[in-house]
Amino acid sequence: MFNKALTTLKERLSPHLALSNSRLETMCLLVVGMVNARTVNLSHLACEFPSDTKVESTYRRLQRFFQYVDLGPDWAAPLLVKMIGPCTSWYLCLDRTNWKIGQRHVNFLVLALVTRRHRIPLMWSVLGRAGNSDTAQRVALMERYLSVFEVSTIKFLLADREFIGAQWLDFLHKNNIPFVIRIKANQIVTTQDRQTKNLSSLLRTCRGKRDFNARFGGNKSDEATWFTFAAKRIKGGELLIVVTNRPAHHALTTYKKRWAIENLFGDTKTRGFNLEDTRLTIAKKLDLLLGLVALAVAWASKTAAKLIGTRKMKRKKHGYFAKSFFRIGFDQIRKLLRSDPTAAVSPWLLIPAKIKRVV
Repeated sequence: MFNKALTTLKERLSPHLALSNSRLETMCLLVVGMVNARTVNLSHLACEFPSDTKVESTYRRLQRFFQYVDLGPDWAAPLLVKMIGPCTSWYLCLDRTNWKIGQRHVNFLVLALVTRRHRIPLMWSVLGRAGNSDTAQRVALMERYLSVFEVSTIKFLLADREFIGAQWLDFLHKNNIPFVIRIKANQIVTTQDRQTKNLSSLLRTCRGKRDFNARFGGNKSDEATWFTFAAKRIKGGELLIVVTNRPAHHALTTYKKRWAIENLFGDTKTRGFNLEDTRLTIAKKLDLLLGLVALAVAWASKTAAKLIGTRKMKRKKHGYFAKSFFRIGFDQIRKLLRSDPTAAVSPWLLIPAKIKRVV
């Protein structure tokens, strides 16, 4: 029964990926194994293969897959969009996730696709060091996105306080990318009445919501870009301030959707695939690994969408869902792989069997 699921996966992925039959089979086994074993650790995945081959031989086969396979940049993005189904535009969330393997830092800069129900890693960069990304790395990631998708697919780009900078925001504005990004309260701005202050001083009397136009820094040049700022006090009296290149009416409400990427990181880690269990440290291998995890996340998300349909998810008394959308699909796949593998892989049928290769 398990082989039926693998056959379906191979049929759907084969037209899209320039891989030999053996490599493609290994890739399908990796994706299915991640779901079954709830880990990306190769030594555990080697035990998931349905064959009489020794575990040691299977483990070496997985190592060779990551050693020799190179699918190129952004190979997974078109497949992920095809799987989640018809959707003309979505929110993009930008954030980092990082951890350490011994003394080595693993640091991903991730651009995630977010819709009403789906949250999926779409594109990413392995930074190769600890700490925040720089403007060049963010711009390069967005340029990769624009080389694959139209700018009209972006409802808003959402990001936290570490993703600021005049050059970065000017790049987004010049490319007509709508954004809502949180900024720090000590940011210096110049208002329309030519006052140059930091935002905490400017908003010291702010109690409800407030919005205004300003320029970054002390730049009073007429050529400098005007941005719209929106602010409000949150729990503890802290200021929540966002900047956008669109009207501020719904900027603060829109920014709430950024939390989806934090939940996504939880899905790829402790709530799902335990991404931090990997022992891989080479950037090329990590890039390929996250691509496989992204396919598995999209698989779980689409399975949940099919299972729930148009019904509303149940909430507990405290207001939160009993299970996340991802976890509903993730558990359903694991159940179906043991009882009805053909039904388990049905979301993969959304990917066309014959289209032009993306690699």
